[in-house]
Amino acid sequence: MNWDQIEGNWKQFKGEAQTQWGKLTDDDLDRVEGNRAKLEGKLQERYGYAKDEAQREVDSFMEKR
Repeated sequence: MNWDQIEGNWKQFKGEAQTQWGKLTDDDLDRVEGNRAKLEGKLQERYGYAKDEAQREVDSFMEKR
């Protein structure tokens, strides 16, 4: 699955993202709006990830879909 598919169906994937990253709030995920860069930024903010670590986390999330 590519990110365009996730972005287009963000409301469906939002719950899965919440399960994957429990520190992200509903408001965080609403603000992300399916935008990969915003999601990576929120992961950096909430989890203290470095940029490359946040990118790997999102890559892993995509692979599971």
